Amino acid sequence: MQLKDKVAFVTGSAAGIGKEIAVLYAREGAKVVIADLNKQAADATAAEIVASGGQAIGVAVDVTDEAQVDASVAEAVKVFGGIDILVSNAGIQIVQPVDEFSYADWKKMLAIHLDGAFLTTRACLKHMYAQGRGGSVIYMGSVHSKLASVLKAPYVTAKHGLIGLCKTVAKEGAKHGVRANVICPGFVRTALVEKQIPEQAKTLGISEEDVIKKVMLKDTVDGEFTTTADVAQVALMFAAFPTNALTGQSLVVSHGWFME
Repeated sequence: MQLKDKVAFVTGSAAGIGKEIAVLYAREGAKVVIADLNKQAADATAAEIVASGGQAIGVAVDVTDEAQVDASVAEAVKVFGGIDILVSNAGIQIVQPVDEFSYADWKKMLAIHLDGAFLTTRACLKHMYAQGRGGSVIYMGSVHSKLASVLKAPYVTAKHGLIGLCKTVAKEGAKHGVRANVICPGFVRTALVEKQIPEQAKTLGISEEDVIKKVMLKDTVDGEFTTTADVAQVALMFAAFPTNALTGQSLVVSHGWFME
């Protein structure tokens, strides 16, 4: 087991990519905190993990609420005795051209993706530093951390910003043995992406099939969606890596959509 007795705090993990990561972490021996806005769904995911022989709890957290973030991390530490891994995964998507984007939606997007990453990072780092056993901070970026697409100005802005935050945390955390890295998935067919397909079809005036083939997957090497399992495997690698040799990096998982 690569994560035996490690404590992982995973935001947005009641479903989708976050859940896949949480389940894999538990299978690899981690004690997992399912941190999600939906407490009922978080508890259900935690119950699934426990029923499979793992260790997990569900906690309610709005990642844009400073007090809730601090309280949920404190609860995790109280139950499991510390924090070794943070996966900052919570996120939403709103699709509109820049000239039609409301300021309220812009602020909402940045708050969830960037403020949430900052608040959870700060709360977890305090415990990682105090414990003196190192740690791993993992941000859920996107191919949009590297390039832009139409209709996604705040999402692209936020995902680019996560790389800057990651690099700073990598430099500051190094003396404490804390690593920071970013996963940059391509399109993963989660509920978030499913919602975008009809929205983009309407905005762009094309069919939903064309959104998939000619927008989302047109630059991949094989016309395939990235899977939640693909992303979870990278999250496991970042969490389990033993030294500062792998820190401050961003790894694209996109079927070749974006290549470095």
